[in-house]
Amino acid sequence: MNTFVPGTAALMTSLLVLCSPPALAASTLVEVQLLDKGETSMEMLGKAAPMMMGSTHAQMMMATMIIVLDKPAVPAGEVAFEVTNASKETIHEMILSPVADLATPLPYVAEAMRVDEDAAGSLGEVSELDPGKSGALTVTLGPGTYILYCNIPGHYVLGMWALLEVKG
Repeated sequence: MNTFVPGTAALMTSLLVLCSPPALAASTLVEVQLLDKGETSMEMLGKAAPMMMGSTHAQMMMATMIIVLDKPAVPAGEVAFEVTNASKETIHEMILSPVADLATPLPYVAEAMRVDEDAAGSLGEVSELDPGKSGALTVTLGPGTYILYCNIPGHYVLGMWALLEVKG
């Protein structure tokens, strides 16, 4: 036989709230598009002016490959990157690294035509995406400036990078 005790429902509800795990904070979503303006040959790489971060000669309007973020800044905390390779012909990737000084280029290895990811402090990546494919990366970021770049040989130097500001 069940006996109703006044206030029992309220007490049980209070206990459930107190004993439940805290709600997880939602990630901030950044949508990333990896784009190019047509096929890029190795010949073109030799003729192009470097468009690396910190380069005084960079003319970003001339970039043949770019990364587009749907927002330039996000709050500190968990950030989810949804990355889409919008190219029709070229494989791209996205690597995330912190930026200590905007005037200092990332450590670039000219012979390999790539950034030294370890020296740049890579925080994670969405590896080689075929045209039309997507991938994701979720990381916790503190306040500061971060760079997203493609490290397929030659792509970074052709301007395939973008900055993200993380606000405290």
